[in-house]
Amino acid sequence: MKRASGFTLVEIAIVLVIIGLLLGGILKGQEMITQAKIKNSIADFSGVSAAYHGYQDRYRAIPGDDPNAASRWSGASVSPTAAEVGNGKVQGKYNSITDTDESRIWWDHLRRSGFVAGSGFNQPFNAFSGMIGVQTGDAAAGTALGGFAGTIVCSANIPDKVAIALDTQMDDGKIDTGAVRGQAQSGPNPDIATAASATAYAETGTNIYALCRAL
Repeated sequence: MKRASGFTLVEIAIVLVIIGLLLGGILKGQEMITQAKIKNSIADFSGVSAAYHGYQDRYRAIPGDDPNAASRWSGASVSPTAAEVGNGKVQGKYNSITDTDESRIWWDHLRRSGFVAGSGFNQPFNAFSGMIGVQTGDAAAGTALGGFAGTIVCSANIPDKVAIALDTQMDDGKIDTGAVRGQAQSGPNPDIATAASATAYAETGTNIYALCRAL
């Protein structure tokens, strides 16, 4: 007689339990990574705000717009447009690539003062490879996102789940109101719109947002 080969029900049950434990560990690990990135992103906004207010308190000027920076530090820059220097606004977009824009000079001044690590004009990046930058309103004549007229800090390329958590933890969780506002992205590091978003946050797993916070 031939003995039938195969797995017993007990063996199959043990394998299923092991697979379940492995999947549970992977999912838990992914959630922990997401939570860490949420905390990291909140720290980004808080860090820029703290550096900005620290600079203002020490030098009585706005970084990037500081008229005395060139005389304070050898090699420091100010805007080549005289009317823009010391006018209380940060000229240029948060995602500027032009070193003469005050939104880029901002980072040079903060780094020279020791409030931000590193050197140079380049904007830092968040945990999602999105640019972190500053601008005044929409960097033109109007307000940004339907309500920001003053200096704002923006962070781009944020996944929908994280964007919703950030707005909820730092503000009211609504995309178009409060001190934190967002806009859906169709491309990386987009310009910030003038109008507030007409569509609420949607967690689809594929949506990406840029978030801005008033300083």
